[in-house]
Amino acid sequence: MAAVGTMAAMGPLPAMGALPPLPTLGVPGVPELKPLTRYEAMRLGPGWSHSCHAMLYAPNPGMLFGRIPLRYAVLMQMRFDGLLGFPGGFVDRRYWSLEDGLNRVLGLGLGCVRLTEADYLCSHLTEGPHRVVAHFYARQLTLEELHTIEISAVHSRDHGMEVMGMVRVPLYTQKDRMGGLPNFLANSFVGTAKFQLLFALKILNMVPEEKLAEAVAATQRPKKGALDHAGGAAGHHHKAGNELARAGNELGERAEHPGMLHGGAEQHLVGLEGEAEALEQQVGLGADEQGEGME
Repeated sequence: MAAVGTMAAMGPLPAMGALPPLPTLGVPGVPELKPLTRYEAMRLGPGWSHSCHAMLYAPNPGMLFGRIPLRYAVLMQMRFDGLLGFPGGFVDRRYWSLEDGLNRVLGLGLGCVRLTEADYLCSHLTEGPHRVVAHFYARQLTLEELHTIEISAVHSRDHGMEVMGMVRVPLYTQKDRMGGLPNFLANSFVGTAKFQLLFALKILNMVPEEKLAEAVAATQRPKKGALDHAGGAAGHHHKAGNELARAGNELGERAEHPGMLHGGAEQHLVGLEGEAEALEQQVGLGADEQGEGME
């Protein structure tokens, strides 16, 4: 099922009356990009570059841990520069239509999908010194079709080179208000990719607008819980280290003065050795737990 385009498709402008206002993102904390129709974008002239990217998604009835609905599977990709983005790239309008150029790029990175003008979603002017129009497409597939594309992408020409791999976007938010979509949005995105993701999730009614706003706001708050956890773990390890040093010092002194080992002193020495070993294990285990908690 193709996504229904929300912007005006290319064609003659109405002879009378004004065009309805184009939809905007409207999420606090995310700068708006200037929307324009496909008709307007195609008539900007040769001084403008055109980029085309696509979001492939599918309804997903799965439940994470048996209780968190996944809602949809949405594909993005990890790029060669460590940034997240959507499949696609620049299209040379001298030789290709938007869709032909997009499908040529998709063929290199995915291998088995072709989009049409019916999948067109929106166009925006990008910020910055370069004159670029960012066109965005969205295609709804079945979960089986989406999985087939994920497998095909591993065998595409660009895999492991320009594309490090496909990833699915978590659309839920866990009880800590960071797990899921908020943590995902805290990653680094290329160009307009983050804006386009949020815009598509809103326009296609995949995530309620208030949930998008909450997820974005969560990424802008300091992670106090993580800092408190790290500080508490560091204090615990410091205390354990002091106890370990004390036991080691006492053990060393007794070893240097064998005459001190009379009566029950040998048993006390054995106790100190056991205490030192236990403290070493405690410090090592605590470090492992801290590493897991901070990932």
